[in-house]
Amino acid sequence: MKTLFLDIDVLLDVLFDRAPRADSAAALWAAVETRKARGLLTAQAVSTLHALMKSARGGAFADRGVSDLLAVFNVARVSEAVLNAALSLRLAAFDDAVSAAAAAAARCDLLVTSEPVRFRGSTVEVASPGEALVRLSRPRARARRPRRSAGPG
Repeated sequence: MKTLFLDIDVLLDVLFDRAPRADSAAALWAAVETRKARGLLTAQAVSTLHALMKSARGGAFADRGVSDLLAVFNVARVSEAVLNAALSLRLAAFDDAVSAAAAAAARCDLLVTSEPVRFRGSTVEVASPGEALVRLSRPRARARRPRRSAGPG
């Protein structure tokens, strides 16, 4: 199973139905929800989403929303080492660097974002939600077993 790190913009595309990206972002969310992939977020993304939901619909709604989110996604660990790694990435926005470093520390297969240009310099491969969906739909290559030789006869 692939492990995907989802940038907050992918979640916002779903929650705010932001065309034209909402459909592929929602399909990717569904892939995580149905366990076709493992999805990770930062705690900061969860906190930001809570604040946005609380502002829009109140505290109880925001609490339920975060609870639902955490039922689907895991939270990537952000430690001092991750923050130091983020500093070394030299991305334009430090929060993006923290996301990239957290994705690397969690050994994610892809960092999924609606704006891949923001993550130039990431050590984790960056993909749009649409590209990530294509990757998930590819059949897995089976490991080949070594042939046994007949040996001396």
